[in-house]
Amino acid sequence: MSNNHKLPAPLTFDHYTLRPIEQTDASSLHSLINDWNVVRMLSQVPFPYSKTLLDQWINTMIQEMKDGISYHFTIFDRSFEKPVIVGCIGIRLNTKDQLGKIGYWLGQKYWGKQIASRALQRLSSWALANLNINYIHATAADDNLASIAVLKKCGYQPFGQGKEKFLARAVEQSVSYFLLQREDICPGKSPIPMNNTLLKPKKILLVVAAALIDIDGQLLLARRPEGKSMAGMWEFPGGKVEPNETPEAALIRELKEEINIDVSQSCLAPFTFASHEYADFHLLMPLYVCHKWKNVPEPKENQQLAWVNCEELDHYLVMEADKPFIPLLKDLMF
Repeated sequence: MSNNHKLPAPLTFDHYTLRPIEQTDASSLHSLINDWNVVRMLSQVPFPYSKTLLDQWINTMIQEMKDGISYHFTIFDRSFEKPVIVGCIGIRLNTKDQLGKIGYWLGQKYWGKQIASRALQRLSSWALANLNINYIHATAADDNLASIAVLKKCGYQPFGQGKEKFLARAVEQSVSYFLLQREDICPGKSPIPMNNTLLKPKKILLVVAAALIDIDGQLLLARRPEGKSMAGMWEFPGGKVEPNETPEAALIRELKEEINIDVSQSCLAPFTFASHEYADFHLLMPLYVCHKWKNVPEPKENQQLAWVNCEELDHYLVMEADKPFIPLLKDLMF
């Protein structure tokens, strides 16, 4: 695994900031976490918790962030003249299973201020939009009613129970497991009634997309940015066809607006199409292949761009409607 992962920028919400943890945070964090009422709810922390152990843990977390294994943030309250540290939150990745495990804690004097739920929402949203995961897992001791309430408030769904050893308590403790899916944090689907005879005809949404293939045989994918439904999923550049607009004209316009490239209609070759049913509409999406354009693609709508070769395509979390394109394009690109 590469050791060159870029540390994330600080994440903000209200008057709080989540900043990647630093060794200079150790003293303030230690004064908050070395508290029985905090530690007893954390499975992997002993009590008393020495400053030496905390220093070692922070050094390990900093290295793991560089390795892209986990991301841990110190929570700052900016409402004071000098920002004050109030707790910590982090997520550890299992990219093989497209899963992240999240955990958090606050100093006791900062409980009951909705900081935990807002920090959890902020990190969950960022993680699903920017990391190669589809789900986030969390665990809470069954007697940690406050944490269970926070998880439920943030859209985490219960999915089982078990037992885990808590170091500070020196016993196995009953725990509840929670899971957050991308659909839970970015609602875009409504349940489909079981009785299909009651369904109204769905509107057909015409969307057009481009498979841009460069001189090295790589394909351009765009990642939906945080704040959009299904944030973090990858798709082909393109967009909606406006009334009285041809698919080709729409695609030329969308490519200019989204990634600032100029494409001639003669360079757009119709390739295939997708027909995909969502809860509220039916998507019809023609896909065009394009090998020639002007300008270097650049993100204009806060999205990420990635040039991907055939061998890498299967490692990207692609939108459901776009998935049928992948095997066809792999055949074309080989």
